[in-house]
Amino acid sequence: MSVLKITNQNFEEEVLKSDKPVLIDFFASWCGPCRMMGPIIDEIAEEVGEAIKVGKINVDENQELAMKYGVMSIPTIILIKDGKVEKTFVGVRNKSEILSAIGDVSE
Repeated sequence: MSVLKITNQNFEEEVLKSDKPVLIDFFASWCGPCRMMGPIIDEIAEEVGEAIKVGKINVDENQELAMKYGVMSIPTIILIKDGKVEKTFVGVRNKSEILSAIGDVSE
C-alpha cells in the first residue's frame, strides 16, 4: 500500500476514524534526518500492506496537527490505534524497531 498524504482536512477520516492502526511520519522537506527516514517509511508501507495505514504529515503545512500531538522535533513517528497514540518515536529509527511496534498493536 502506498503512503498517504495526511493533512488537517483528511486527518479525522484517515486517522481517527480508521478501522486499522495508522503509522504517521511527521516530517519537513528541509529536514535531513526526515529525508533519511522517508525511504524507510516507504518500505514499511509496502511491507505491511493492508494491515495498517501509513501516512506522512508535513509539519510546515499542518502545524495544528504537529502541535496537537506535541511534535517538538522531527522526524517524529506516531502509531495510532482506535484514535489513541500507542507508540511514539523521535529521531531516525531503524525499520525493525518500527515494525516491532506495529506488530505489537496489530495483534
